[in-house]
Amino acid sequence: MIELQSLTKAYLENVVVDDVSLVIPDGDIVLTLREQLGETGALLDGLTPEQETFRYAPGKWSMREVVGHLIDTERMFAFRALAMARADSVLPGMDQDEWMQGSNAGDRDMADLLKEWISVRRSNVHMFATLPEGAGARVGQASGYDFTVQSLPWIIAGHELWHRAGLKRDYLAESE
Repeated sequence: MIELQSLTKAYLENVVVDDVSLVIPDGDIVLTLREQLGETGALLDGLTPEQETFRYAPGKWSMREVVGHLIDTERMFAFRALAMARADSVLPGMDQDEWMQGSNAGDRDMADLLKEWISVRRSNVHMFATLPEGAGARVGQASGYDFTVQSLPWIIAGHELWHRAGLKRDYLAESE
């Protein structure tokens, strides 16, 4: 697993998932982000409208809304990486539930959401692959946590893997 600052690890453990080692893959992060395109794309392609709008419990997001959240979160973490790489050091946080209230992801079909997620991911893969030398070590703060630029693509990958596992477990388990 990539060396993460203790505060970034604390962020992941407290905000994203209890066991960081379960979701953050080893290896080349640019390759990991590229591979996730196919893996997550295959999971989300060809769903029925009933699957797309299914909520496994009252108050939980639909699959469409989960994918909308993935899009928003990936954009936000990539923006943080870019801003920190360009020398900004303190960035705003994100309240996922407030952001979802302002989103129309639940009204869009999965094919459209998937197309947008793929576009965002491809753009981010290119950005992370071409950051200037030394940019990865730059540090910034967001949501009260310290991050390095190099930690943010790993967080993107781990966040997406965590939600992919949740989609399989909570939304698609009965249809397999």
